[in-house]
Amino acid sequence: MEYAIMPAIIENRHGLRQGRIMSIENGWWHRARWVESPNQDSRPQNEISLLLLHSISLPPHEYGGPYIERLFTNRLTADEHPFFATIAGLRVSAHLLIRRSGECIQFVPFHRRAWHAGRSCWHDGDETRYALNDFSIGIELEGDEITPYKEAQYRVLAEATKSLCRQYPALSPERITSHARVAPRRKTDPGPAFDWAYYRQCLQSL
Repeated sequence: MEYAIMPAIIENRHGLRQGRIMSIENGWWHRARWVESPNQDSRPQNEISLLLLHSISLPPHEYGGPYIERLFTNRLTADEHPFFATIAGLRVSAHLLIRRSGECIQFVPFHRRAWHAGRSCWHDGDETRYALNDFSIGIELEGDEITPYKEAQYRVLAEATKSLCRQYPALSPERITSHARVAPRRKTDPGPAFDWAYYRQCLQSL
């Protein structure tokens, strides 16, 4: 699928133009709407050095509802949909959620640990590292493994990535990976529908 590269001039929730790169203050990104999740804790003294991409849709393959936000804030009830009975007790979160509209919601400040990676490992040169939540930032894209993601999502994801790489020097385009890669026996997201080449093209355009 082909996309048009869109200008990265954007406005924050107060209507203020921020230019090409949005600022991060006290762990919060000004591009995002802030909805703090209780599912977080202190990071150990590890340098933030990995960006981990996920996908999520609730109910599965349905978009635009309030249920992801409710899941990450422990307000999802089992009787709202049959699938929710299997996840209503989960205590999970991500730092950012990028909806298909391009709206970005931040649930956890970046300097704190979100609960997103689960059992996983990252091959960091000659070292295999575990406990990825300790040193990673988790970004959820509203979507699934088979449905193409939206151009607006790639654009906002690229803006977030650029801001994060500026804020945390150990992050780089080479240290961005998928949930599927760090947990291949459990996870497949964001799946083959995610266009890595276009994402990197968006990054290069900023």
